[in-house]
Amino acid sequence: MSTQWRVLIALFVVIAFTGCAPAERSPSGEEAGPTSSTEPIVFADYNWASAQIQNRIAQYIIEEGYGYPTDVVFGATLPLFQGLRRGDIQVSLEIWLPNQIEAWYEAEANGEVVEVGKSLGHDWQSAFVIPAYLQEQYPDLDSVEDLKDERFKALFATPETGGKARLVSCVIGWACEEVNATQIEGYGLEEHVHVMNPGDGAALNADLYGAYEKGEPWLGYQWGTNDPALLLDLVRLEEPVHSDECWSTTKACAYEDATIVIAVNPDLIEVAPDVVEMLRAWGFRISLYREVAAWMDENSDASSNDAALWWLNGNVDMWRGWVTEEAAAAIEAALAENEVPDGWPDE
Repeated sequence: MSTQWRVLIALFVVIAFTGCAPAERSPSGEEAGPTSSTEPIVFADYNWASAQIQNRIAQYIIEEGYGYPTDVVFGATLPLFQGLRRGDIQVSLEIWLPNQIEAWYEAEANGEVVEVGKSLGHDWQSAFVIPAYLQEQYPDLDSVEDLKDERFKALFATPETGGKARLVSCVIGWACEEVNATQIEGYGLEEHVHVMNPGDGAALNADLYGAYEKGEPWLGYQWGTNDPALLLDLVRLEEPVHSDECWSTTKACAYEDATIVIAVNPDLIEVAPDVVEMLRAWGFRISLYREVAAWMDENSDASSNDAALWWLNGNVDMWRGWVTEEAAAAIEAALAENEVPDGWPDE
């Protein structure tokens, strides 16, 4: 047999076997293109409830509707944002601005992150708060300047604070830890308050809930979308109005209202463009999260996984608007079978 015929036969065999190989398919049944990936899409699993519940909802949609595996990396704001920049993490559903605005602008300019949408919507940003019942007892306690008053210092003092007011501030490792410290210095409160930084968001919330349930004085840091701020009657202490000049120097003024950004690592746009399109349509707003927070308050043993399933089952018309028809059908089928994503952490 001539060399020419051997080459032609070999080529025919290769083509034949290639044609017989099963094509990889997406959940819709269409052949998957170059976007297919066996590597998980990793979410920044911040240590506060709204971020974790949003992650669980998104993971369910992505795994059951689009067929991509997912995973999470748990941690605090700053290290997880660095992971997003490096590409160790692909998705963050809650980049709180202006908390880390300098790092955000730098990452955007370097092409390390891409904004694809907004999350939760605008709400009041970080502030120092007291329970409303406390202000009813002390109506002249209404601003950060009042914390210099010896009466109010004594009100919040504990045996461990040396006569200063105990102030429960930002969680260790969050961007607001440094911001709040700068604010306290700018307000001239260093000689008047003893700052306590909790180890995580759960500890911060537990400290407030514990005092609130007993009707005790409490002074500390909260933000509009955090569970206690949604469920309890809190009063923000007055601060000077925010300005760019103030914020770039002493920070002795109120936070700007929050803008909460959905961001992805640029590689995800190439690997999973369908997922990115879903995130661009993401419509989980603070009004929706209030419903989840209230449900979790009534179901104290429920996990973030439980809350995500409850929300997905009860809001089909809402999330259907974010996904393709094929993905929606697959998600509804998975919910009907009580399927759970492989990427959900054990809780």
